[in-house]
Amino acid sequence: MTLWGGRFDGAMSEVTGRYTGDDSDRRLLEYDITGSIAHVMMLGETGIIDPSDAGVLAAGLGAMLEQIDDFEFQPGDEDIHTAVERRLGELVGEVAGKLHTGRSRNDQVALDLRLYLAASAVERVGQLHAFIGLLADLAGDHADTVIPSYTHLQQAQATSLGHHLLVYAWMAFRDADRFADALDRIAVSPLGAGASAGSSLPVDRRMTAEALGFASVIPNSMDAVGSRDFVSEYVFCCAQAMVGLSRLAEEIILWSTREFGWVTLSDEVSTGSSALPQKRNPDIAELVRGRTGGVVGDVASILALQKGLPLTYNRDLQEDKRIVFHADDTLAGSLEAMAALLAGLEFHPPEPDTTTSALDLAEALVRRGVAFREAHDEVGRLVRHLEDDGRSFGEVTVADLEATGSRLEPDDLSLLDPATSLERRVSEGSGSPRSVHEQIAAIRELLGSS
Repeated sequence: MTLWGGRFDGAMSEVTGRYTGDDSDRRLLEYDITGSIAHVMMLGETGIIDPSDAGVLAAGLGAMLEQIDDFEFQPGDEDIHTAVERRLGELVGEVAGKLHTGRSRNDQVALDLRLYLAASAVERVGQLHAFIGLLADLAGDHADTVIPSYTHLQQAQATSLGHHLLVYAWMAFRDADRFADALDRIAVSPLGAGASAGSSLPVDRRMTAEALGFASVIPNSMDAVGSRDFVSEYVFCCAQAMVGLSRLAEEIILWSTREFGWVTLSDEVSTGSSALPQKRNPDIAELVRGRTGGVVGDVASILALQKGLPLTYNRDLQEDKRIVFHADDTLAGSLEAMAALLAGLEFHPPEPDTTTSALDLAEALVRRGVAFREAHDEVGRLVRHLEDDGRSFGEVTVADLEATGSRLEPDDLSLLDPATSLERRVSEGSGSPRSVHEQIAAIRELLGSS
């Protein structure tokens, strides 16, 4: 069944049917029916169709919604809209032909996709908030676990594992905020825009928008059916969230190596090798890292899909659903898998190198009025002196201070302990245990208010 054909004498070829048909939109079934119910109720309220006919159509659509899990698609269904109207005809008869009054598949599919993405955005926010809560729990468990922070993948300063994990919690918060913010631009109704330039029938676009929970309608009918920037924004939200997950995945991969030795993966979240009996592989993390590339590519795909389209609707836009569904499905699955992975990790990071306290020594001099650049050079000379002598920074002695002409005092050498270094941090948002607990409290307050 198609929703057109009056101006054609011949039948569409099988090749044309196979190539132009689309079954990727079948997950929009619930939203197509929901939008159709709002539409027919408006048609009846405005008198565009007889109110009794509108009641019959709404009842048939309602029955379809109640039995949605049993809906059967047929080989001849050109798309989701065709399938719904075909099934409605089976339920209520010829009056189903009035369903499409005052609308086009162009505004209809735009509505379906907006309804779907609005619901999906709420789900992703919920998933991200749950992920944030898990990270906050882990951070609380490891607020006092001292680790090195890294710049250029070289040990930099001592921090806490909890502080490190909270980075990903704050990233995920921004990801959730992006989805929530995108809702303002997604949840706007295109219904009633028609094929491109509206209808001579007195359709009440605001009535259907209100019935569907949308705050407003898209002001321009051509914009309503021809624009997909809301899809681009949603795909970007997915991609940015995946990038954060991928960075965490990469760190877990590194941490699980013998060279780092920071974590052990439980049996539940690791795999083995078909050839190497000793292996315990972080496959979840590797797949998240790998699949992120596909979602990043989805951003380019959805933008390229639109870049050369004249107004308004073009069939190219049929492909928007495949792109956004892939991005959304990948993020949803990756959040679930990464949550399981984090829950299956045993953390046991080694102590940082004492060189991570070098800045603390320089700041001790600064507190005595020494210019930071001088303090920096002085501690650097001390580091070089010990390296030339084949000793670690932790082996510095008072004699070394004297040999390098350092203005450091013997008591300053207590700062070489990374735990002491961490406890002394006073700047807001630092890695001290106190700051970690403050951040966790702030996160829990934000989660509670959202």
